Amino acid sequence: MTPVWNRITLAAALAMATLSPALHAQESAKPPAKDGKAAVVNGVVIPQSRVDQLVKERISQGQPDTPQLRESVKESLITQEVVTQEAVRQGIDKRPEVATRLELARQNVLIRAYLEDYFAKNPVTDQAVKQEYDRLKTQLGDKEYKARHILVETEAEAKSLISQLKGGASFEKLAAEKSKDPGSKENGGDLGWNSPASYVKPFAEALTKLQKGQMTQQPVQTSFGWHVIKLEDVRPLKAPALEEVQDNIRQQLQQQALMKLVAQLRQKAKIE
Repeated sequence: MTPVWNRITLAAALAMATLSPALHAQESAKPPAKDGKAAVVNGVVIPQSRVDQLVKERISQGQPDTPQLRESVKESLITQEVVTQEAVRQGIDKRPEVATRLELARQNVLIRAYLEDYFAKNPVTDQAVKQEYDRLKTQLGDKEYKARHILVETEAEAKSLISQLKGGASFEKLAAEKSKDPGSKENGGDLGWNSPASYVKPFAEALTKLQKGQMTQQPVQTSFGWHVIKLEDVRPLKAPALEEVQDNIRQQLQQQALMKLVAQLRQKAKIE
């Protein structure tokens, strides 16, 4: 039962990490080669564009564009090329498990580039974020509830707990002893303050019918099991401002768009 406003992150494609720390970072940088070659290692050209790409990525991560950075990146690429050539010379690239890892790395790079291109062409607009915010705000309602619950596996167990509670047993004590919900049992079944939208439908419906201080007189079944619910308090709900949650909403909408895109691609594909 996850609150609506929890952050939903967009799954990102994996990027290959650099092989080794940068070398000679303090040396004076040499000017870029006019012929587009950053370096030549045993006859293999390391293009200046490769250096430029990695420098661009470092800058996007907050590093300043300096001659030392460019020299560091170039030296790192030279080191990678030297080691890569030796690995190929020894035939390591022909090993089945290595070939598989290389193909997976290639796919990951292509996937990341494809997704970057897709969302550049199909951005989530501010208007779409605002519409989703308004929808979620309406869904949340104008009240939030402080509740406790005890979760058990069977209806019979839940009925037994209700009988014990009617007889004067402590809700908190029974929750700590009997509840199957690891997230709340140690706190006496306390779920904290949440809107009904934070819960699955049967739980939310039962909760909103209770008066302050009441508990459910019959067990409530959800996909998690059987619940005994106690409402401790109700208060007006103040939804977070759009500015506080717009990044999370944008990521959620991107995730939804991504899932739809993948479903369409799978539908078009011939999968045997």
